[in-house]
Amino acid sequence: MKKQSTPTTGHIFNVQHFCVDDGPGIRTTVFFKGCPLRCAWCHNPESHSFDTEIMLHEELCLSCGACVAQCQNHAHRITKQGEHSFDRSLCRVCGACTSLCPVQALEKIGRAVTVEEVLDEILTDRVFLQTSKGGVTLSGGEPTAQSDFSEELLSACKAAGLHTCVETCAWCDEDALLRLIPHTDLFLVDWKITDNDLHRKYTGASNAPILQNLALLHRNNSPVVLRCPLIPGVNTTPEHYDGIARLALRYSNVRQIDLEPYHPMGLAKAAALGKRLPYASPDFLSAKIAEEAKRHLQSVLSLPVRISAEG
Repeated sequence: MKKQSTPTTGHIFNVQHFCVDDGPGIRTTVFFKGCPLRCAWCHNPESHSFDTEIMLHEELCLSCGACVAQCQNHAHRITKQGEHSFDRSLCRVCGACTSLCPVQALEKIGRAVTVEEVLDEILTDRVFLQTSKGGVTLSGGEPTAQSDFSEELLSACKAAGLHTCVETCAWCDEDALLRLIPHTDLFLVDWKITDNDLHRKYTGASNAPILQNLALLHRNNSPVVLRCPLIPGVNTTPEHYDGIARLALRYSNVRQIDLEPYHPMGLAKAAALGKRLPYASPDFLSAKIAEEAKRHLQSVLSLPVRISAEG
């Protein structure tokens, strides 16, 4: 009797429906858990760790004590002042507390899934994806960090007739990227900071592997959109804009530039995880700076330059 193979599993934290800023058309976006970079301003800090985590949204908590009664490890307690204290060192991330919270102040982030499970959820959107000439986007986190799962999921999506995108920081081994190329219609590649020393300072790693992988995508004629976060005081400079332009002029497979204005939404999510982002500005990037960056790039490029609505 033939032995059945074990399904490949991935670790994700969300499948978001009806997205309009993750590639062409309406898209279903799968968010992967785990990322090799630590961008100081990250908008999705819940994607950093490869492990499942618990978020505590303190602004929602009623201090009702339901989680205290449920938690066998005594990670939760309500203080005499009526405040919710959460000792993460005692938490075993079982998620029992999240299922009982009446106002969803506790949230379990991350779950193991099979390709079939994710594909089934994606296909509930099939009519919208195909009618709008949209498709599926793998995002994160970092899809290349789970290359086995990403390759199988992309292949299954292509077999189902869906357009595929991979949003990636491109900080990965070439082999991981090469496995995804045959199944990916469009790569959305983050280009964060041109100056390598500043890149190390604000992301924790060199941008050299990203440059190598941009060259790899060019050699394979894989269409690319450069996605460029605009972070006040970090990379909103003519020098960085010129660096973006040089990449677009060097590689003919770059089809578009997406400028992504900084927003502070990641700060609350980091706090809910018991973390703090190094870049903690509470202010949105001004529309004026975004437009200046757009004009700078349009003055030297014939490619479309778009300001992302989501940032």
